[in-house]
Amino acid sequence: MFRLKLPTDPRWANIAEGNLEEILSDHAWCEQKAATNAINLIINNSEKQDLVEEMLKISIEEMEHFKMVHDIIIQRGYEFKRERKDDYVNELLKYLKKNQDGSRESGLIERLLFAAMIEARSCERFRVLSENIEDQELAQFYRELMESEAMHYTSFINFARKYSETIDVEKRWNEWLEAEAKIIQNYGTKETVHG
Repeated sequence: MFRLKLPTDPRWANIAEGNLEEILSDHAWCEQKAATNAINLIINNSEKQDLVEEMLKISIEEMEHFKMVHDIIIQRGYEFKRERKDDYVNELLKYLKKNQDGSRESGLIERLLFAAMIEARSCERFRVLSENIEDQELAQFYRELMESEAMHYTSFINFARKYSETIDVEKRWNEWLEAEAKIIQNYGTKETVHG
């Protein structure tokens, strides 16, 4: 579905399960950042009513996910760790900035593809977790979240297609996939969602 070029090694799930407190805290912050990204799309594209309505739904859903993860952290007696930077996302952000031509159309399409890429990789990581961790409660939790992330990915890609007038979105998505494969090869060794 996502056409990711480099799948996550299932052994990453063992790293993540080795420190659930860390992965859960990192995951909670990823949900918060996803909500913030959807809100930023609203702020910068308020004239696009359908986009605004969908981003409202996504931002609310992402904050609901944040609460769900936070609740698990508290229920298990873990400490909710402070936010830390996400190097993977920051590298994608550099790629986004490098490839905008300054037009509003380019800015919107690149931001939508950036969001789609993060959702695609997060969905893929949640699948790996759901299929490879022994903690059955969390395996089920990540299976359910995986489906939600897939729907978010679809929304972002569909809006990129809808609002593109001069940009070949399929070509750009393939370029994003190539760039992401080069970035993600440096990750997969830490107990973070993208680490």
